[in-house]
Amino acid sequence: MSLKERVEKAHSEMKHHLTEELLPFWSTRGVDKEYGGFLTYLDKNGDPTGEGVKTLVCQTRMIYTFSSISRAGLDNGTFLPLAKQGVDFLLKHFKDRENGGWYWTSERDGTPLDRAKIMYGHSFAVYALSEYAMAAQDSAVLQHAVDAYDIIKTRSADLQYGGFGEFFEEDWSPKKPGVYGGDRKSLDVHMHLMEAFTNLYEATRNHRHKRDTVRVIELIFERMIHPVYGTGIAQFSFDWTPLRAILFKNVWGSDRDVEDDVGRPMNNTSFGHNVEFAWLLMHSLRILGLDVDPFKERMRKLYDHCHSYGIDWERGGVFCEGPGDGPARERNKEFWQQAETLVGMLDAFLLFGEEKYWNAYENVHRFVMDRVINHEVGEWYPLFDEHNNLLWDYMGHAWKINYHTVRAAIQCEQRLSAILKKMGS
Repeated sequence: MSLKERVEKAHSEMKHHLTEELLPFWSTRGVDKEYGGFLTYLDKNGDPTGEGVKTLVCQTRMIYTFSSISRAGLDNGTFLPLAKQGVDFLLKHFKDRENGGWYWTSERDGTPLDRAKIMYGHSFAVYALSEYAMAAQDSAVLQHAVDAYDIIKTRSADLQYGGFGEFFEEDWSPKKPGVYGGDRKSLDVHMHLMEAFTNLYEATRNHRHKRDTVRVIELIFERMIHPVYGTGIAQFSFDWTPLRAILFKNVWGSDRDVEDDVGRPMNNTSFGHNVEFAWLLMHSLRILGLDVDPFKERMRKLYDHCHSYGIDWERGGVFCEGPGDGPARERNKEFWQQAETLVGMLDAFLLFGEEKYWNAYENVHRFVMDRVINHEVGEWYPLFDEHNNLLWDYMGHAWKINYHTVRAAIQCEQRLSAILKKMGS
C-alpha cells in the first residue's frame, strides 16, 4: 500500500469515527436535564452511573468540546445549545462572586463542595468560555473569560520567580505544601495556561493576552524543558528547583491515598505531555502570528523522544512516562496520551515531511481504532496495560470526558485532509 493510500485509509477511518461514533455518542449524553450542567460519570455502555459530583475541569471541558464542534463546522444545531446550558450552570454555580475565581467541585445541583481555587481548572475556564464566545459570538461570555484570565493574573502570578502558583484556598491563601500543592509549580498547568491564553487572544486580539501567552512560552522553555534532553520536567518548587513529581490530593490523586507518595524519579518525563505541548505550541505560534522556525528543532526533540522511547513499536500505542534519555518505565497506555500523540505526530509529519512521524501516527492510530475505541458505544476506554489488556472500562469520569477524544478526532481529520491536499487528492 502506498503512503497516499495509507493516509486515505486513516482519514476515512478517523472521519467515520468522528462523525458516526463520537459526535452521535455525545449528542445524547452528558447533559444533566434536571439541574443543568453535565453528568460526566458514565459506565462502559455510556450510561450515567448515578454519581453526580461535578468538577470544574469536566464542566469546562464539555463546554469547550461542544463549542469546538460548532466552530469546526460539524454542528447540526445540537451542540452549541448544549454548550450554552453548560455555560449558564457554570456561571451560576461555580463562579465565586465574593472572592473571585472558580470553585473546584459541586454537588449535582450546583451546591459548592470543594471551594478551592486550583489553576488547572481556572485555565480551562478561560479556554472553554473563550471557545464558546467565539462559537456563539457572545461578548458577555467573552467578558467572563477575560475576568477568569484577570483573576489568574492578579491572584496566582508569582512576582518574585515568575510563572503561577497553582493551589489556593477559597480566599486565595496558598494551600499547604506537599500533596496539597501549595509549594509547587508544574509544566502541566503552565502548558494549559499557554493553551488558554492563546484561545483568549484569538477571541479578543488584545495585546495583553498576546504578551502573556508569549511570556508563558518563554518561561516553559527557560525553566521547564530539560536543557540536554529537550523534554518536559513535570514539577518544581517556587524558585524553579526541579522536584520529584507527585500526585496532588485535589486533582488526579483525589481518588487514591497520596500521603506517602515519594514521587516519580527525577529523570522522568511524560510522552503525552511532551507531544501535546509541541502541537499546542505550533497552534499558539500560528494564532500569535510568530515565526515557527526558531522553535522547530525544539519541537523535533519532543517528537523524536516520543518516537524513540514512547511508541510501542511491537504492540501499538504510546506508553505513559519514562526518562529523558531511555526507554519507558511507566508502560501503561492511557487514552489521552494516545489522543495527543495522534495530533502531534501529524503535526510533525506536516512540519518536517519525514515518514518516521507518519509511521508513529499510523502505529497509534491503529491501536486506537482496534483497541481503545469502544465501537459498540462510540467513546474511548481510558486505560490499558503494556500488553494492551483493558484495565478501566468506563466512558466518563471526574476527569475523563470528551476534551481529548473529540478534539483529537477533529484535529486529526483536519490534518489528514491537509496531508492529502498536499499529496494532490
